[in-house]
Amino acid sequence: MEYNFREIEKKWQKRWVENKTYQVTEDETKQKYYVLNMFPYPSGAGLHVGHPLGYIASDIYARYKRLQGFNVLNPMGYDAYGLPAEQYAIQTGQHPAITTVNNINRYREQLDKIGFSFDWNREIRTCDPEYYHWTQWAFQKMFNSYYCNDEKQARPIEELTEAFAKYGNEGLNAACSEELRFTADEWNAMSEKEQQEVLMNYRIAYLGETMVNWCPQLGTVLANDEVVDGVSERGGFPVVQKKMRQWCLRVSAYAQRLLDGLDTIDWTESLKETQKNWIGRSEGAEIQFKVKDSDLEFTIFTTRADTMFGVTFMVLAPESELVAQVTTPEQKDDVDAYLERTKKRTERERISDRSVTGVFSGSYAVNPFTGEAVPIWISDYVLAGYGTGAIMAVPAHDSRDYAFAKHFGLPIVPLVEGCDVSEESFDAKEGIVCNSPIINEELRMKNEESGCDVEANGNSSLNLNGLTIKEAIATTKKYVKEHNLGRVKVNFRLRDAIFSRQRYWGEPFPVYYKDGMPYMIDESCLPLELPEVAKFLPTETGEPPLGHATKWAWDTANKCVVDNNKIDNITVFPLELNTMPGFAGSSAYYLRYMDPRNHTALVDKKVDEYWRNVDLYVGGTEHATGHLIYSRFWNKFLYDLGISAVEEPFQKLVNQGMIQGRSNFVYRIKDTNTFVSLNLKDQYDTTPLHVDVNIVSNDVLDTEAFKAWRPEYETAEFILEDGKYICGWAVEKMSKSMFNVVNPDMIVEKYGADTLRMYEMFLGPVEQSKPWDTNGIDGVHRFIKKFWSLFYDRNDNYLVTDEPANKEELKSLHKLIKKVTGDIEQFSYNTSISAFMICVNELFAMKCSKKEILNQLTVTLAPFAPHVCEELWETLGNTGSVCDAQWPVYNEEYLVENTVNYTISFNGKARFNMEFPADVASNVIQETVLADERSIKWIDGKNIVKVIVVPKKIVNIVIK
Repeated sequence: MEYNFREIEKKWQKRWVENKTYQVTEDETKQKYYVLNMFPYPSGAGLHVGHPLGYIASDIYARYKRLQGFNVLNPMGYDAYGLPAEQYAIQTGQHPAITTVNNINRYREQLDKIGFSFDWNREIRTCDPEYYHWTQWAFQKMFNSYYCNDEKQARPIEELTEAFAKYGNEGLNAACSEELRFTADEWNAMSEKEQQEVLMNYRIAYLGETMVNWCPQLGTVLANDEVVDGVSERGGFPVVQKKMRQWCLRVSAYAQRLLDGLDTIDWTESLKETQKNWIGRSEGAEIQFKVKDSDLEFTIFTTRADTMFGVTFMVLAPESELVAQVTTPEQKDDVDAYLERTKKRTERERISDRSVTGVFSGSYAVNPFTGEAVPIWISDYVLAGYGTGAIMAVPAHDSRDYAFAKHFGLPIVPLVEGCDVSEESFDAKEGIVCNSPIINEELRMKNEESGCDVEANGNSSLNLNGLTIKEAIATTKKYVKEHNLGRVKVNFRLRDAIFSRQRYWGEPFPVYYKDGMPYMIDESCLPLELPEVAKFLPTETGEPPLGHATKWAWDTANKCVVDNNKIDNITVFPLELNTMPGFAGSSAYYLRYMDPRNHTALVDKKVDEYWRNVDLYVGGTEHATGHLIYSRFWNKFLYDLGISAVEEPFQKLVNQGMIQGRSNFVYRIKDTNTFVSLNLKDQYDTTPLHVDVNIVSNDVLDTEAFKAWRPEYETAEFILEDGKYICGWAVEKMSKSMFNVVNPDMIVEKYGADTLRMYEMFLGPVEQSKPWDTNGIDGVHRFIKKFWSLFYDRNDNYLVTDEPANKEELKSLHKLIKKVTGDIEQFSYNTSISAFMICVNELFAMKCSKKEILNQLTVTLAPFAPHVCEELWETLGNTGSVCDAQWPVYNEEYLVENTVNYTISFNGKARFNMEFPADVASNVIQETVLADERSIKWIDGKNIVKVIVVPKKIVNIVIK
């Protein structure tokens, strides 16, 4: 019987559905194993061959664990909210829900063709009200919680209101936006609105003023990775930095727990290090600086207070509220111009760009250690969100401060004996401190006037000269605390997450506004469903798209959504117009998969106790500082509430690499819709943009097809070279956003799903990136056909016999089982496939078609090529699915080598080989080799100097 992969795959995909082969329920008699993929956003482009890489890798492991007897949960769903569907709605008028459902249906069709063992009975979609009910529920819980630093957990906000009424906030140690001080009397005298504003300072979900990437044309906030060179990635619209009142999540409260949790999970060290750096724990001191000739003061955070004597200027972030306060009239025009320029740069660009820019404010700050006045500058290398948005600059010992000082001609004072700062800054982690200055009498009087702490003899009361760096740090921290110059503090780089988007297609907030303050709708009324709108664009007055909704008000008396014209701000109030961001729906979906049809809880307690957390999570490294931070935070919050049984959601994480493609680029002249050809682009200021490879041939763009490709390019103009538009190119990840996709349907149609599965694994290690190249796919397809030929000959004769296997056949099989078992545990699938090829070749050479061998070989191959293995498993006379067979265990007895093949060399040159029993003595080997007629020929009467026998490897005869 011919290997007809099309019929076989169709047959078994149908049977798996009919038999509910992959549906799973809790089973206390079995050990659980939870496998999860980072679920996909269903784009209009569908899957490309890069998408299934991680899914195939995890599916192999899921099938393997099932064969080992585990109760395996392997669900799949869709991260269904997103900007692309909304942009398509804006362009075409088609509702995002319709676009999303169409895209999901396309994804499902493609996924089914590849033969995954997903339990589709547990499918979730983030845009389904039944699902986002629990996203809204979690948000309400965060709004009604604060983080207690003493107990290191989230606590009900009611605890604060009770404490405030009795004690004010004296002794309170809670995560907050700013330090507040008030008594019980002051609290009790506050209006309801004032009390709500105070509570907002402590809530885990809160409204706060934050800097965002604002795109006026798109009418929304963009994430850093949605902005390229100051314009939106989608559409090329200008993006500016803007301060907005946004919903935020107090992720920073969990910073230390997020760090500590990394020690308890099985992730790669590189990814852990990425998260550690992102969280950015640092110990230091907050120190107060006074503005000269002013009542103003501001706080800086420094990890190196011992370097205070080297401060020669201060720098404020452009977004700092202090900028307006310290800018003098003479400098206002220069400062305003600088601020306007920096609005166009994202924080990520500012961090990566090492160019020096800045402007002098006109004011000076007083160093509290020395009394010296140092200039206050403004520069975008300081970020508002880290520390206090102000730094003390020590150019001798910080590279960015050094570059700034050199550029603007500011003083550089070295603080370590013997260091050379003539060409670059000196990393002052070790050494002996110097230049702790002597204060003269004239300066002493000036210091007393400015409030600087000095001794009566005119010397600073802090002298660090002669101390080691470590001693100086400890001494300075103590000095700051004792002299009330600030406080010792642990700081984190991790920011609170911005949780608002000015978009339509997202989860609605279950929030209404009373007297300008947010209130939650009743939990019993969830989910609050997304309303219909006439337009998906912002309103004419600049409100988000939900501003177009005519029925978007909350009736507190009847607990329902009513028409806007009923708003009276007595019992009917306006609802929130923003929606939640993309990461909202993906932050706890692993819990919902456990119990997806539960209408009364996110997850049943007993069910959660069974599945607990994800044992294997597979996804890309690009989520290291986004989703993988947010979901860990979200789960820790739910753990505090007793909802999640385990504090860490993902025990083991495997990052699949990318399957790369060959991308093409066009070059748009900035602020125009004109595109310039590759070899002319250096004459213009351009932005490179990916273009669909399907409208490019040999790097030449079809310009008419390009204009028809997307609406924004309809009026595009071109600057050509020799009458052609030449595109740039690069090898990079295959992605819908890079328009370089290869459709897996084409591969499945031509070679079959089992070939696609095995070939993607054969390309290289799972975690490494590799280019897509179809040249090797024929070899994998031939392997499956050769495997088939162990069962059927060319004349469709069934070859399988019940004869017992011999030692060589068992050795070949068990060598494979040992290799594949070890490889699967290490995700070294590429070497497993090589081992399969070797084994099948050996069995084919031995003409082995024995059921004893083929039964176990089929089970071993089943995780990789499930369709053909199901077919042959049935052919072998087995009942039930191969999925429910038992994973074979290798027997070391069959792997013992009875004979060893020795290479026989003369003066180090291999001449022939000889077989010897594995346990033969070296002297017997030597005598036998020397007596062999081939040895006599190569010795040819020469003297034998010595004979070297390397056990089980080589015999080398040295002759002269």
